[in-house]
Amino acid sequence: MGIRERPITPRSPWQNGHVERLIGSIRRECLHHVVVLGERHLRHLLANYATYYNGVRTHLALDKDTPLHRPALNVGPIASVIWLGGLHRHYVRMA
Repeated sequence: MGIRERPITPRSPWQNGHVERLIGSIRRECLHHVVVLGERHLRHLLANYATYYNGVRTHLALDKDTPLHRPALNVGPIASVIWLGGLHRHYVRMA
């Protein structure tokens, strides 16, 4: 996922709140709903979740936009896209 390790004081999660928030989101939105079958499967899940998190999932801090900005389309039929094996759905307008 491109995450570098940066040690903090043991039993002090408040020292790195951003990482703790990300780990919590990964657990709540992905890992608590899937049985991980091995390291390769876990890496696949995390890669898919990273794509979903940065490109599809909306963030309140970004005014309900994604970190990778996407243009808003107002015309066309709406289609459903399944993410993470059906755990999440995303609706897009087809051009």
